[in-house]
Amino acid sequence: MVREPVFQSGDFPEEDEPSFDLPTETTYSAEDLRHDEELRPQRLDDVVGQRKVVERLRIILDATKKRDEPLSHLLLDGPPGLGKTTLATVLPKELGVEFQITSGPSLSAPKDLLPYLTNASERSILFIDEIHRMPAAVEEFIYPAMEDFRVDITLGEGLNARTINMKLQPFTVIGATTRSGMLTAPLRDRFVNREHLEFYDQEELIEIISRNAKKLNTEISSEAAAEMARRSRGTPRKANNLLRWSRDYATSRGDGIITDMLAEQALEMRGVDIRGLEGQDRKYLTVLSSVFSGGPAGLNAIAHTMNIPPDTLEDEVEPYLLQCGFIQRTPRGRVLTEDGLGHISG
Repeated sequence: MVREPVFQSGDFPEEDEPSFDLPTETTYSAEDLRHDEELRPQRLDDVVGQRKVVERLRIILDATKKRDEPLSHLLLDGPPGLGKTTLATVLPKELGVEFQITSGPSLSAPKDLLPYLTNASERSILFIDEIHRMPAAVEEFIYPAMEDFRVDITLGEGLNARTINMKLQPFTVIGATTRSGMLTAPLRDRFVNREHLEFYDQEELIEIISRNAKKLNTEISSEAAAEMARRSRGTPRKANNLLRWSRDYATSRGDGIITDMLAEQALEMRGVDIRGLEGQDRKYLTVLSSVFSGGPAGLNAIAHTMNIPPDTLEDEVEPYLLQCGFIQRTPRGRVLTEDGLGHISG
């Protein structure tokens, strides 16, 4: 439930009353929201994986309920697709409180954040995705809101300027970031609790795929679920994407049941190999092997050869290749390992 900002009469002279814009919409598409609603766990008991994180969150929730106070500020960090948003949406349901969601890039100025703060009810939760991308001015504006539950608003300019202190309802900020190192120390230290999410093992991904297949009213064999899990890079989001694609393939080329054979055909058509590498990943390894004789080679040289921006390679391609041990980063450049050479040669 969204409430309009409430001010006491006399807080502002009529000519100085500030105007507040409504919170901007997040960048999620309607299709993404529908899929998330279909597959995302609704309770902490439904969350698969991240056992230690979930157990610690249970303790925090239990203590919060017993003390009858707002949840302490929480920071979730880890690679994309591991469930940061899922955990953030589950917690308000466990507590039975209101929930608002926004993202760092959409908060370009303090005025963009102010409606969320004034609309926050007592013990409600404000989730800020990609919080490391908040501008410095917005970050400084949120400090007193997180610590003292107040905001300072400056009215007018020059000698006529004055600052009004506005009290807020006690609320909770949950931040999510894929780059915790980009957070400033003052912001990071204001989060009482911090949880790092790890990649999932194959058994956990199999359970996620099997559960979500039921939610999608799709029958899937245990072998097909294992095949998808093996190619999901330890990431539930990729597992769900492969499940949806395999469901479409099975509906188009079969009777709608995802068998082992249909799953393998669907994944091969999608270009996802047995280790989860996609076309761009294999091209990187091939270029490093054939053009640069296995390296060392600089990132810019590889990017220009592939006609791909260097930051795309560094952010989207290299992390998983490093995780697999297919490449190494050295002071002289990128080097192809024996495992990487064996993968593209096999």
